[in-house]
Amino acid sequence: MSIMASDTGVREHLIWLLEGGHAHAKFDDAVAGLSKEHIGARPQGAPYSAWELLEHIRLAQHDMLHFSMSADYVSPAWPEGYWPGAPAPEHEGDWNKSVRACRKDLAEFIGLIRDPAQDIYKPFPWGNGQTLMREALQIADHNAYHLGQLVLVRRLLGNWS
Repeated sequence: MSIMASDTGVREHLIWLLEGGHAHAKFDDAVAGLSKEHIGARPQGAPYSAWELLEHIRLAQHDMLHFSMSADYVSPAWPEGYWPGAPAPEHEGDWNKSVRACRKDLAEFIGLIRDPAQDIYKPFPWGNGQTLMREALQIADHNAYHLGQLVLVRRLLGNWS
């Protein structure tokens, strides 16, 4: 039996982890219903606004997705390429645009995990030991961490039930 045929359970567990909501708030719950006046607000003592956290999640997840797909992809500079330049979005529709992009990129990454032609254990020839499995775990871990921060920001702003 090949690794590809025997790793269905591992793939399903990775998808379960990426979709979240088991030990923390789901992405959709964390971003839903945030009032416009709170999107760019930094609570007293907090280093980030909800916008900064959402954009950071989007930028980092986008980077991990595209790194996993191509040797030609060039990651942004750290740290400035992974954070927005301001605590609030430039345009009113930017919040929803970022939410949609997060969902789209996560769905695309989950598609890679579901694809039996993708060896989740094989190191990428262009990386330094990264594998599809490692990138999946990193996306899940990173998103969970920052979604927790987003929920905390919302609580501090009185915008979380």
